[in-house]
Amino acid sequence: MGAEMALQIIDRRLAGKNKSVGNRERFVRRYKTQIADAVRRAVAKRDIRHIEQAENITIPRKDIQEPIFHHGQGGVRDTVHPGNTEHVRGDRIARPQGGAGGGGGSQASDSGEGEDDFTFTLTKEEFMELFFEDLALPRLLRTHIASTLQYKTRRAGYSHDGTPHNLAVLRTMRGALGRRIALTKAPNRELKELQDALADLLAQDDGTSEAVAELQQRIAGLQARMGKVAFLDPLDLRFRSRTKVPEPSSQAVMFCVMDVSGSMDQSRKDLAKRFFILLYLFLTRHYEKIEIVFIRHHTQAAEVGEDEFFHSTESGGTVVSSALVLLDQVIRARYPAADWNIYVAQASDGDNFGDDGGNCRNLLAEKILPLARYFAYVQVAPDEQSLWQEYSQLLPLFPHFAMRKVAEPGDIYPVFRDLFKKEGVTV
Repeated sequence: MGAEMALQIIDRRLAGKNKSVGNRERFVRRYKTQIADAVRRAVAKRDIRHIEQAENITIPRKDIQEPIFHHGQGGVRDTVHPGNTEHVRGDRIARPQGGAGGGGGSQASDSGEGEDDFTFTLTKEEFMELFFEDLALPRLLRTHIASTLQYKTRRAGYSHDGTPHNLAVLRTMRGALGRRIALTKAPNRELKELQDALADLLAQDDGTSEAVAELQQRIAGLQARMGKVAFLDPLDLRFRSRTKVPEPSSQAVMFCVMDVSGSMDQSRKDLAKRFFILLYLFLTRHYEKIEIVFIRHHTQAAEVGEDEFFHSTESGGTVVSSALVLLDQVIRARYPAADWNIYVAQASDGDNFGDDGGNCRNLLAEKILPLARYFAYVQVAPDEQSLWQEYSQLLPLFPHFAMRKVAEPGDIYPVFRDLFKKEGVTV
């Protein structure tokens, strides 16, 4: 009666193609480094429109081989040991003639089997998780806003009242078992004594005496009383209780500023769109509450929606300062720096009208960079343009300002990872 039963649940559900979910998760965890490297190689070859699809990942078989015990080589082998009289440290020893030795040589053979790389399919969710695993918004701060408190639900033990889906079955059954043991312990002891006494009387007479009848009546009454002890009583019910506690909120906004002027030909616009699509996927998958503001500009700037930002076609001259002026107005009107983590990502070919580059530099230095947590500028052209030269003067003054160049699609992913890597992570 004092022994306790241990409940062990084994999940034997099967995933697609009869593969165990648990085994797959262990495999991904064990070879995470090799799989992450394979994901990065796959991204460089993948079209941006198919970035969220599943992927067949190939890992060299040598990277997943396990150590094994095997029989050593037989026969006579010549080995050079320390302290020999024929060689000293630094001597070069010739290779064995005729392909002899333990290496097996590199000659062709008509027997045996080759080893292929190990290939398996990552699901869409697994691929994207590994794709953005070690990225984060730089310098993200938690800001406490009294008017928009956020609450997080935490466990608060057990209670006697609750809804059926919060019923703690194991705790309830444990309480019911304890109650039944407590209520029936004394009657069980008394029942055993009466049964032993009845057995002794039956051994002495034929069972027709009044004493036997009395004992049988008492045993029947005691068993009936014990049978009335409920298997489960409302007092046994235990429900998981949860409570809401306030927590600091991380409010962040990302401004995506893209140049769509005439100097941005189709290839350069495609590079800019690729960068912003990666940024959009990263933000929406990793941050539950983040606002994204899209701004397009040529000679004039406009705040647009997501679909227009990525698909609309425009052309014209280039006045980059128009976008920065609009950016400053939106920040001060809707996103006060005291309450919001402000991020800006700008993509342009760097070509600008006249001396507007100086205006852009002043706008950043005096109005935008003092409010922003991080500003990333990506030039989608290999040569240094006027805007790059103006922005370069800000690098020594603002450590949270970053500049990178992108010349071809293969540069997008490395530059993106470099701009948004977690602090302390090397890329």
